[in-house]
Amino acid sequence: MGILSTLLWTPALGAFLLAVAPGGNAFFIRLIAQTFSLLTLVFACRLLGTFDPTQAQLQFREFFVVNPDVGSAYSLGVDGLSMPMVLMAALLTFCALLASHAITNGVKGYYFCMLLLEFGMLGVFLSQDWALFYVFWEVTLIPLFFLIGRWGGKRRHAASLNFVLYTMGGSIFMLISLLAISQYDLDYGGSLMASLSQSTYSMSKTEQILVLLGLIIGFGVKMPIFPLHGWLPLAHVEAPSPVSILLSGILLKMGAYGLLRSIAMLPQAAQFFQSALMILGLIAMIYGGLLAWRQTDLKAMVAYSSISHMGIVLLGIATLNETGMTGAILQMTAHGFIAAALFLLVGLLYERTHTRNVRHYSSLIQVTPRFAVFTTLALFAAMGLPGTVGFIAEFHALAGGFQQWGGWMVLFSLAVLLSASYAIRTVGLLFTGPVKAEMQQVGDLTLSEMFTAGMLVGGIILLGLMPQPLIALSEATVSHLHSLVSP
Repeated sequence: MGILSTLLWTPALGAFLLAVAPGGNAFFIRLIAQTFSLLTLVFACRLLGTFDPTQAQLQFREFFVVNPDVGSAYSLGVDGLSMPMVLMAALLTFCALLASHAITNGVKGYYFCMLLLEFGMLGVFLSQDWALFYVFWEVTLIPLFFLIGRWGGKRRHAASLNFVLYTMGGSIFMLISLLAISQYDLDYGGSLMASLSQSTYSMSKTEQILVLLGLIIGFGVKMPIFPLHGWLPLAHVEAPSPVSILLSGILLKMGAYGLLRSIAMLPQAAQFFQSALMILGLIAMIYGGLLAWRQTDLKAMVAYSSISHMGIVLLGIATLNETGMTGAILQMTAHGFIAAALFLLVGLLYERTHTRNVRHYSSLIQVTPRFAVFTTLALFAAMGLPGTVGFIAEFHALAGGFQQWGGWMVLFSLAVLLSASYAIRTVGLLFTGPVKAEMQQVGDLTLSEMFTAGMLVGGIILLGLMPQPLIALSEATVSHLHSLVSP
């Protein structure tokens, strides 16, 4: 078995062991889940250590024909676009499981769904066959439906149903486009990139436009692209905080990952939709920032800020130049760290106070100084403060946008100001003013919680101060994708 299969099937094996294990011992269940999540992270780090970032083509290829009549295959591979996402999926799942100590009901089912979700997410980023890609894409819906609907908040049933209906609706359009692509797939080994490359030469411009439109809708729901974002605020608010970590940190990136792949391989259609995607990206940035600024619920604020940050990703993709696409990939990674850290910290605060209303707090820095430090750093990264990975990502996206559209990037600057406004407002309401009597006994972060938060906030700072390894990881792949899409 190759390293990619080992990485992919490790969480699936953990889920199987949980399924057959007795459910009465919660400690044993947690130990199994966290052990297999840690093993997955170790395998991902090993993969990173042997990955050659100077090569643009797929590495560690695994290919087995499943059904020669329809051309489907078990085809795995990784390149500079998928490698950061694979590592991020393994890391955030491990952090989410560490932060799941508050789950006391249905522990076995919860951890089973979390490992199954990790299996699906890794499958999306590793698959190089459209049929396999679509199967893993849909696999993620099953555990998320139960994670939100069983362990979520008061409106959990509406949130889970809303999420599934939105995503399945988008998947219909994606499936139609994938079926159109599949007719060009039989002679190219099931490779995602090769299939689309072949379609570039075989499809007319009209066919490319229709196919890409279906993929934009399908991937755009998961990303989400404005106005296909209706499921996101409710799902993020009602989901348990560890699940919100994966929803924002990885699930949104699945849509961006698929869209970036598709646009790079359908160049004529990409040129056709370029201006529309730029406008939608700018709208999402401003719209998400305004709604985040108006929220009093901390989880809702982070949820709407995700719309704004994913708008930066969409703008970077729409530039169709190397700087902008590099910014999109960097922002996918940056937002993964930032949103995961914020959802983790908000969840830990809610466990202690049972409120997420930002106006119920004040001067927590005197009561919970460790929590204050981590939260402030995460919020500053969300506004793109220099020295954080958020700044590096936004700078590349902004530079790519100026290179392509010039003065339109004034609206980008407005979105950055909105991010700064809600971040500074939240810091002020949480950590300044007199200490309220009901907040004087709030406990600070424990050592285990500091370890989890430290991995995320440490990544934000480390990649902000030394971004070159992250940029170099995708540099060759981005250059190759740009050569495919450039006129």
